[in-house]
Amino acid sequence: MSSHTKHGKKIVSHGGNGGSGGTHRTSEFLRYLRFLRVRSNRLNHTLNFRIRYHAWRAGAVLVLLAFAAGRPAASQVPEPEFNDSHFHLTNYVQEGTDIHDFLRIMGTRVGRSTLFGIPLQQMWSYQNSGDDAPTYYLHTDAPLYYYSFTDAYIAQVYRSLTPAEQARFDPMITGFNPSDMYAAAHIRRVLMTFPGVFSGIGEFSIHKEFVSSKIPGEVASLTNPALDSILAFAGRVGLVVILHNDIDVPFAKEGAEPEYLAQMKALLRRHPGTTIIWAHMGLGRVVHPVQASSVEAVGEWNPNQATIVEGILADPSLRHVYFDISWDEVAKYLLSTPEITRRSAAVINRFPDRFLFGTDVVAPRDSAQYYAVFDQYRPLWSALSPQASLAVRRGNYERLFDAARRRVREWEARARQAAGR
Repeated sequence: MSSHTKHGKKIVSHGGNGGSGGTHRTSEFLRYLRFLRVRSNRLNHTLNFRIRYHAWRAGAVLVLLAFAAGRPAASQVPEPEFNDSHFHLTNYVQEGTDIHDFLRIMGTRVGRSTLFGIPLQQMWSYQNSGDDAPTYYLHTDAPLYYYSFTDAYIAQVYRSLTPAEQARFDPMITGFNPSDMYAAAHIRRVLMTFPGVFSGIGEFSIHKEFVSSKIPGEVASLTNPALDSILAFAGRVGLVVILHNDIDVPFAKEGAEPEYLAQMKALLRRHPGTTIIWAHMGLGRVVHPVQASSVEAVGEWNPNQATIVEGILADPSLRHVYFDISWDEVAKYLLSTPEITRRSAAVINRFPDRFLFGTDVVAPRDSAQYYAVFDQYRPLWSALSPQASLAVRRGNYERLFDAARRRVREWEARARQAAGR
């Protein structure tokens, strides 16, 4: 390196590659390499982070897609085929299906269901049947008696469910004697003891083939003031009533007016503010559709029976009355011939808001037993208009029981407040 003076300033000049000037350039180059290495490390860190982030995001998307594939979207969940307006969880000896097993049987085919037991217990009389324990009222001549504990059992079963599961059921009170003037007090007591549970009363029976005669004591009657007090209380509270009353006596005379028709219509007219479902349209195992003459085949849904039903449906004073078409015995009548099915469908299409489907299955063992009645009705579903079919299978149930839930809960709140609870 050499120096010289120019304008009084010392100027330093760098030599060639072999001189000290080369050393300076080498140090500059090393500093540049260190700069590149630091920048590269930072760049690699940034790239690695971005790669890991995008890989995580892609993995999360794959997991969500896999999860979505494993469970259908809300729009893909099938609509239920029906709501069951008539279902017995227990049988005549108070045994039945576990409620959680029944939920599995319901699956997605059933939206909602009533929930009740049997208000009568079949007595096991050793003198009558020995070691052969009866489970049905036709299995023995021993008497039946009213079994009030059924209401507490149904309430406890209902309360064992989650809120989402409870929303699928409408429990009913049945454990009362309809010839007892204290029956309405029993219903009130059950509501106060188990608030938030029950939506209605029934199925309970007045005149029922083979059953009424097996109950000791006073015979239930359509003219008994005890029954009027029950229906009046149900109307005040908002409880739906499911009432079984045969329209006629077994093996009735052809051409005669049904034995209990006039009394039944009079009873219904006395309670216009009560929602009443006439179970099985008044029919039974041997109480066939009303025969106008001996020319018609026994058991057919003939014009006389249709005229009776249509007359009730068309009567403005009976607009609070509904019919359920539950029970396989009723299905046999309505489906006995293609013409009878067509005639039945015509009546329902004319009054689609007044009929409800129910299975009337008692303590089902499996889904095959439970769905048999609904599947038996396939010809009727096909014969109905789409609107009528939907109303009978689902819509009418939801309308009646949604209103009952609301009204009963409101009554319970007022009653408990008045009682200081």
